[in-house]
Amino acid sequence: MKQSNKSTGVLIIGAGLTGLTLGFLLKRRNIDFLIVEKESRAGGVINTRQQVGFTYETGPNTGIIAHPEVVELFEMLAPECEIELADPKAENRWILKNGKWKNLPSGLISGIFTPLFSLYDKFRILGEPFRKRGTNPMESVSGLVKRRMGQSFLDYAVDPFISGIYAGDPDQLVTQYALPKLYTLEQKYGSFIKGAVKKSREPKTERDHKASRKVFAAKGGFENLIQSLTRHIGAENIIYSARDVKISYSDSAFSTEVKLDNGKSFTILSQKLITTSGGHSLADLFDFIDREELEAVTKLKYARVVQLIMAFNKWNGPELNAFGGLVPSKEKRNFLGVLFPSSIFRGRTPEGGALLSVFLGGMKRPDIYDMNDEEIYKLADMELSELFDLLKSDLAFKEIYRYRHAIPQYDNTSPERLKRISELQAKYPGLLLAGNIRDGIGIGDRIRQAFDISGLIN
Repeated sequence: MKQSNKSTGVLIIGAGLTGLTLGFLLKRRNIDFLIVEKESRAGGVINTRQQVGFTYETGPNTGIIAHPEVVELFEMLAPECEIELADPKAENRWILKNGKWKNLPSGLISGIFTPLFSLYDKFRILGEPFRKRGTNPMESVSGLVKRRMGQSFLDYAVDPFISGIYAGDPDQLVTQYALPKLYTLEQKYGSFIKGAVKKSREPKTERDHKASRKVFAAKGGFENLIQSLTRHIGAENIIYSARDVKISYSDSAFSTEVKLDNGKSFTILSQKLITTSGGHSLADLFDFIDREELEAVTKLKYARVVQLIMAFNKWNGPELNAFGGLVPSKEKRNFLGVLFPSSIFRGRTPEGGALLSVFLGGMKRPDIYDMNDEEIYKLADMELSELFDLLKSDLAFKEIYRYRHAIPQYDNTSPERLKRISELQAKYPGLLLAGNIRDGIGIGDRIRQAFDISGLIN
């Protein structure tokens, strides 16, 4: 049974954080829009769960306030939804070396005295401001770091950071795209250290100061942010359970056929169309773009990640006075890292309890994704019992979540992908390809991208 057509000024594909933030901003400006979502709920991989007194995230656990738009979004939503900053003790980051957790240095002085780096590389760090800037725009993260800071700095600072953020391989990620701020420090200032010092001295506006780079979440969990956005957007502007979506283009307008789980179908006509889907899903959306023409975008690689939640009624292990612990590849362990949500944000466990959020798999161990639950539990228990003495604590429950397309890898295919996105948008006016295929992978990046796109729509 086919319903009558719908029409709207802007059609947004995907009700993840990018799509919802964009819809919210358009609603504030009284711009006509609809959001189409394949799942029965909004938020994408963002989901906050509650169980027997524990509050925990599946998917992203935290964000970084790297852009003022993050604070501005919460200001618009207050007091209904408020930002929550991490506990100050969560500023510590642990790095595993020789089976022991060490604090990651937070500055030049602590970098000189840390046991994480070799004596040779400590002298190299002192000489970093005097090295020539690189000339290869496609230099890998590992290449840049070894050239400027040394092998041990790569092994025990950057490699675990890349595992924790990208679940990726620093040999494959290209600095200009994966860590653009680091790339800019060298290219603009000639040095990481000189660049950081000079940037700290540059005049900042009141708005600039909002980008504090502090760790944040939404009070009560990111699900509260999603629910607040959907309430402001209005149920009439989101179409859920759209399992079969096909988009055509004719006469400078888009025609999107939507089939729902309940058997109903209809066509949405729009002047603008914005996709926020992952690269892997774009080929099935477009009737008017050849798969070969889209290949530069759709071949974007994604890390496959497994998340293990472990909740403890009573924690008798070591004090978790840190954001979490990251595991360098050099340590040859079976997990990427572990976050301590109960230390980052207060009130997320019963009194005396603790939460561990363990991440496994990634680009270097994709095989772990295909293990069954019991194999993963056994693997994690073997690793974590040794490092945290888990047998002393009272386990309340444990759960496993899998993410087949967890984190995009901004590797040497990035220039071709970004070029093709620009070409397609120019070829089909009104089309915008957004989401994590470009502009960064973090929660703050998604919010900022929505603000940027909103500014292009009138």
